[in-house]
Amino acid sequence: MELTDQEVVEVFVNTKMEEEYNFLQADLVALAQAFIDAARGKIAEKERIECVKVARSVNHLVAEKIMEVRGNAQSL
Repeated sequence: MELTDQEVVEVFVNTKMEEEYNFLQADLVALAQAFIDAARGKIAEKERIECVKVARSVNHLVAEKIMEVRGNAQSL
C-alpha cells in the first residue's frame, strides 16, 4: 500500500507539529513510505490475529487452515 504524493502532502500540511518544517515533496514521500514500511508487518499481524479470531468463532477448521497457510498468529 502506498500513499500518493498528494496524500502525503495533505497529511503533512494537516498535521499539527511543535516546529515548522519545510520539506521537499520527495523527502515527505520518502519519509511517509518509510513509516508505512515500518508499520506494514505489525498491521498485517494484527489483521491476521483478528481474522483468525473471527474464523475460529464460526469454524475452527477454517481458523486452523488460515494459521497454517499464513503463519501462526501470536497471542491466540
